[in-house]
Order: sequence, then C-alpha cells, then structure tokens
Amino acid sequence: MIIRTPPPLAAAALSLVALKLVTHVATNIWTPYEFHRDALLYMAMGTHLRMLHMDFPPLIALLSETVRGVAGASLFAYRLVPAIAGTAVLLLAILIARELGGGRRAQLLTALAVLINPLFLRSANLFQPVVLDQLWWLLGVYALARLENTGNAKWWLLLGVAGGVGLLTKFSILFFGLAVLIGLLLTPYRRSFLGPWPWLAIGLALLLGSPSIIGQITLGFPVLDQMEGLQQGQLARIGFVEFVSDQFLVQPAGFLLAIAGAVALLLHPDLRRYPLLFAAGAVAIERTTRVRLRAALSWGAATAIMLWSFAVPFGLPVVPPEPMARYSAAIGITTAVRTNWGEYLPLPQDYADMLGWREQAKAVARVHRTLSPERQAQAVLYGGNYGEAGALDLYGPELGLPPVISLAGSFYFFGPGERAGEIIIFLGVEPDELDPITCRSLELTDRVTNPWGVPEERDVPVVVCREPSMTPQELWERAARGEVD
Repeated sequence: MIIRTPPPLAAAALSLVALKLVTHVATNIWTPYEFHRDALLYMAMGTHLRMLHMDFPPLIALLSETVRGVAGASLFAYRLVPAIAGTAVLLLAILIARELGGGRRAQLLTALAVLINPLFLRSANLFQPVVLDQLWWLLGVYALARLENTGNAKWWLLLGVAGGVGLLTKFSILFFGLAVLIGLLLTPYRRSFLGPWPWLAIGLALLLGSPSIIGQITLGFPVLDQMEGLQQGQLARIGFVEFVSDQFLVQPAGFLLAIAGAVALLLHPDLRRYPLLFAAGAVAIERTTRVRLRAALSWGAATAIMLWSFAVPFGLPVVPPEPMARYSAAIGITTAVRTNWGEYLPLPQDYADMLGWREQAKAVARVHRTLSPERQAQAVLYGGNYGEAGALDLYGPELGLPPVISLAGSFYFFGPGERAGEIIIFLGVEPDELDPITCRSLELTDRVTNPWGVPEERDVPVVVCREPSMTPQELWERAARGEVD
C-alpha cells in the first residue's frame, strides 16, 4: 500500500479556526437572548440524570451537569460547549481536505464554506446535540481518511470511538454507521472484516454507546414514538425538492461547493474513496483552477466577506429582536423565519425560542409568594410543555419555587415527585384544558405576554388549582395506562 503524506496545514485556514472560536465567545458574551427552549430540556435532563434510564442519548445531559458543577447555570458557560465543538468541526473539515491532498487553497476554501454557513454558525451557538453530532460524523470521516492514507489499522479504533460517542449523542449516527458499512462492503475494504480491527471498532462503539441502547430497552424504545411524531409533524411539511431549494437559499456557497464535491467524488479516481462534499469540492476546485490564482482568491475572499456579513444575523443571535425582525423582513428569505411546523415568524424560530422563559418563571414565583407558608409547602408546579417546565426547573430554585412536574416529553419519565399537590400552579395550561383534573377552585392569576416568541409562548397563562381531584401520582398512573395524553 502506498502511504500518502498530506500537504502542510495552511496557516490562513487555521486563522479562520481561531476566528470562529473568538466569534462564538464574543456572541455568548454580548447576546441579547437567553437559553433556548431545547437547552432548558437538556439541562433538566441533567438534573434528573439517570445514565441507563433516559429516553434520549444521555451525553448532552452529562455535559449539562458537568458545566453546572464547574461554572454554574451560566449562559456563557453552557454555550462555550457548542462553541468549542463547532470550532472542532471546522478544524476537522480542514484536516479532511488536507487528507484528500488539498493544499492551501483547498483548505482555505473548505474553511470558508463552513465558516460562513449560517447553519454551522447557529448550531455552534446552541446547547443541543446537533453540533456534537456533526463533530462525531466528521471525526469518523477523518478516521476513514487516515486509515486510507496511512494503512495503520489502529485508525479503526478512532472510527469506533466516533460511532460510540455519536450513539451517546444522537441516534442519527446510525445512518453514518450504516453508510460506512455499506461502503466498506462494496469496496475492497470488505476484506478487512477477515481481521480483528473492524470488529474491535464495532465492539467499542457498542460499548461506549450502551447507555443509550439500555435506556431505549428499559423505557420501551421511546425513540420510535419520537420519530413517528417527527415524521407526522415537522418532516411531513418538507418535501425533497423544498429541502434542496432551502439548502441553496440558506447556504448558496456551501451548496455549490457540495455539488462540485459530489461530481468530483463520482468522477475523480483519487476522491472516490472519501465522502465529505465540502472538502472534496474544495480539492477539485483547487486542482482545476491553477490559472489566475491571485484574482480568484481575491474574488473568493470578497464573496466570502459579503456572504459572512449576510449570514451572521441569521447564524448568530447578536441582533436584538426588533431590529432582527426588520432585517429578516427586508431580506425577504422566508425560509430563514419558517418554523418546523410551517409557520412564519418575525424572527428565526431558534431566536424566538430564546425569549421569555425567565419572565414565565418570575410570574409563577409571584403567584407562589401569595400562598401561605403552609400552602407553599404543599404546592406543586406543572409546566404545559418542556420549555415551560424546563424554565421552572432552571430558574425555580433561585426564585424559591418547589420542583416542577410535567407529562410533556422527557419530563414524563422524571416522574410526579412525592408531593401530594393539594395546590397545583399550572404554567402554559388554559383553565379549560385541565381535563381530567377538576379543582375545588380554579383561578387564572396571570398571563405572560411575549410578542417575539413562538405562537404558543406569546400569551402564557398561570393558573392555580386548589384541591385537585387527583394527586400527581394518580395522574401519572393514568398516563401510564394511556388514559391521559
């Protein structure tokens, strides 16, 4: 086997790696937005951490508790995690371009394609599994590239690590694993399965990812219900043609580079071994643009700066809601402000989901303080959805609030707690939505308004139920029997 020595790392590309990290750190310091709805859920998963009994892969919850233990529930500290992961994504993309034989231009073009992409910008600013999923996919691709170029079988172990931590992060890593398996079986690499290394990689991946697998088994595979809900809801509103057109509208430079990469992977013998489109496209362009290099780089840099300026407000939450809404309307790209459910908002959905949570918790605290000390000791909080429940779980302790319960999503698996709940304060539940619970007295005490939030968070009720007809424990029993949604 011919061992290929990759070109040197380009200093210009590495400077963009540093720029990305600095950009995200600065955003986390000056952002006018608060925690994202999903981050509230993952933080609550951390406070209810049970590594072998969780409906989602537990790495994000474990990271949450690690951050909380080191730096407290700080927005900056939590968002530093995706900032570092997103920076590592950019670095790996450059390293993969290098492994493909890409020199300075290819590495720089790959770096620019990732850096100016609003989707990569935003994922690296959200405490969610998405950016970690991207990281493990690229780590796996890098392991394959090193395996091909060096012939060192120990790179199989890094591939196994990528699969294992990927399984601890999101089940979408299974698509990567299946694609790699099919690719290996359809190439001469299938002979590798006669030796121990691929099997060691598979075993390592299953061992590292075993908490996710065990959690699914013990809870009856909730991922199937999650996928069914996703298919019937969000995915049902986006067809293939719409998905492809959205990619071009949101990331035109990256989309065109990916098309070039796909063509290069199909036609160029040296690139057929590799699956990463941005890097492959950059290498192909480098090999076919030997003339007028300085002019091409100058135009490329100018275009990148223009696209960066356009993308930053959509990729990083730095513009306050009102001017951001005006900017979104002026640009007119409705894809950027369309929700997962097909609605259109003044702001990108992720930004709308970063507003109003502390105010909701404060409203509940005001109601809770009107109760006598005896009543406060009996009270239970209930969140209507996982964002509202997560806000109470995060902000509740500093506001002197009791624990929150909810049947929404993962909160159902956290259980009803031990309080009898002679008083229940509902957040995000209208009085006429309390079936099957009846109350001796029911009072709508407050409404929390937020004009920039997603529709269900713009006018949120706070309701007090006194002497409910069933305890939280009885409600959970009925939910377990399927009698309550």
